[in-house]
Amino acid sequence: MSSMYDDLNFSSNDGDTSSLRAIKSHYDRMKARWGERDQRMQNVLAVRQGRMRDVYPDLFPEGPFDRGIVANMVDVAARDLSEVMAPLPAFNCASAKMVSDTAREFAEKRTRIVNGYLDYSDVQRQMYTAADRYFTYGFVPAIVEIDAKNQMPRITFMDSIGAYPVFNRWGQIDAAYFSFYKTRDELVAMYPAVEGAIRESSMGNELIEVVRYHDSKVDMLFLPTRQGVVLESVKNPVGECLVEWTQRPGLDDESHGQFDDVLAVQVAKARFALLSLEAAQKSVQAPIVLPPDAQELALGPDSVIRTANGERVRRVPIEVPSSAFAQQSILDQELRQGSRYPDARTGEVEGSIVTGRGVQALMSGFDTQIRTGQAMFAKTFQNLVRKAFMVDEMLYGSETKTLRGNADGTPYEIKYRPERDIKGDYTVDVQYGLMAGLDPNRALVFGLQARGDRLISRDFLRRQMPFALNATEEEQQVDIEEMRDSLKQAVAGYAQAVPVLAQSGMDPGEVLSRLSEIILGRQKGRPIEEIVSEAFAPEEIPTPPGVEPTGEETAGMVGSPGAAPPGGAGQDLEGISEATGLLRGVAPGQAGMSPGGRPDLQMLMASLGAGGEPNLTAGVSRRLPI
Repeated sequence: MSSMYDDLNFSSNDGDTSSLRAIKSHYDRMKARWGERDQRMQNVLAVRQGRMRDVYPDLFPEGPFDRGIVANMVDVAARDLSEVMAPLPAFNCASAKMVSDTAREFAEKRTRIVNGYLDYSDVQRQMYTAADRYFTYGFVPAIVEIDAKNQMPRITFMDSIGAYPVFNRWGQIDAAYFSFYKTRDELVAMYPAVEGAIRESSMGNELIEVVRYHDSKVDMLFLPTRQGVVLESVKNPVGECLVEWTQRPGLDDESHGQFDDVLAVQVAKARFALLSLEAAQKSVQAPIVLPPDAQELALGPDSVIRTANGERVRRVPIEVPSSAFAQQSILDQELRQGSRYPDARTGEVEGSIVTGRGVQALMSGFDTQIRTGQAMFAKTFQNLVRKAFMVDEMLYGSETKTLRGNADGTPYEIKYRPERDIKGDYTVDVQYGLMAGLDPNRALVFGLQARGDRLISRDFLRRQMPFALNATEEEQQVDIEEMRDSLKQAVAGYAQAVPVLAQSGMDPGEVLSRLSEIILGRQKGRPIEEIVSEAFAPEEIPTPPGVEPTGEETAGMVGSPGAAPPGGAGQDLEGISEATGLLRGVAPGQAGMSPGGRPDLQMLMASLGAGGEPNLTAGVSRRLPI
């Protein structure tokens, strides 16, 4: 595989000075290669920070208004875009082809490991800055670092300024340089072993350039302005460059930020505002025209001008062309169009189009940018997770480690061993979802509408929500909640049956006792299903004295409809009423109920209507003795 840096001819020997010279020389060429890009990035940064005079010194002379006096739409748009895109996507190591519980458990654990990596690396907090750099500069790099102290891979998004990539012909990162600056004293404190080289030719506590170099063989930290002295050098243990690059799509390899072409518009808008302010100031302080006979002139309160021609005392008007104000409006519109930032994001919508579809149309350009950016970041995250898996298994495969994470707002902690729980499977699915690019409110409405029209299933909708959601766990929880609701309705129906029992001449005491047990159990915080199961546990049916059980549980049970008295018709056995044929103490109308004449929960549930309300009817039957 050919590469742009095949001429480096570097070695795995950390002390190979020829390799170091080749790397330093190549860095100098890369820095020159990307010089124009670096200048664009510095200009965008200066305008976003309000330092417009640094970019256009002739337009903003030194004074109280050298930073512009209008809203910095470049900064506003960049922050808004990054905040919308910053939420992390959903990571899932499961496959649709998985059929066994073992495979699902394996995939679920790997998914939790991935989320543990993200939480450990604090990626969500980093994403706000990373997304900002992506839009502002056109790209943002990231790297999987090796945290040897904690034996963990760490995902870190790097600064775009001073970053120089080396791509192969397939668009993959073969090597990367990252340049930054430290003071001389900071470097001496961090690397006392090379203090002499650091202090060489230094002028006080000056800033010194530091370069991080990464490729498939070595990770190195060196000083290009100090004969390339090496501060750190570590052999790459995985044999693959651990850097990833998220770049805005374009026609060439150049990186172009969202606002490269509108900097001049923002500056012109600020300059026009400054000129308008100066015109207003000069108009207030315009020179005064006096007639020849004016004898006394004083400015300020209670001033006196003595003249016989008072009507001729006037200030010289300063003419401001009306086109100047029109130009301000034109510049504002050009700024919004060039940055693809709609008026609707700031609430500036004309009354004639304040409809759902109208606002959606206005927001379409904004949403498209978000979806494009999310597609780029999804691929980056896939590669970063794959490399994190590689680092974890190759370096710490036999170690039993603990990871903490957060799933759907619930913290969790898992123990894992990489060689057992990763086992060479580095794949992960990264999805921003069907509703990527939409704000949460519109996303939810869209999803519910699609579900209502039966275009998608509930499971699919859960997996496509614009926030982290464990679809399997949520489905289980919803099922549990629905069954609990049904159980509560049954218990409520049971309570409403008390008046029916009283009107039928039956004792509701047992019903009230069971309801009291359920209420007391809920007050103690016990689950409703556990309380109801205990309250309605089956009781043993008492066997009348002198009667042997036949083993037939229902057909010949005393007290059941159609059952004949034990011992045959016409016999008055002990415990059996000759008048009713039922157990003594059981009133007519209580036949078919649970022992003692209590209504059975199953029977009451069966009598519930479609809305969960009990069917408050009772039938009374009387059996006459034969």
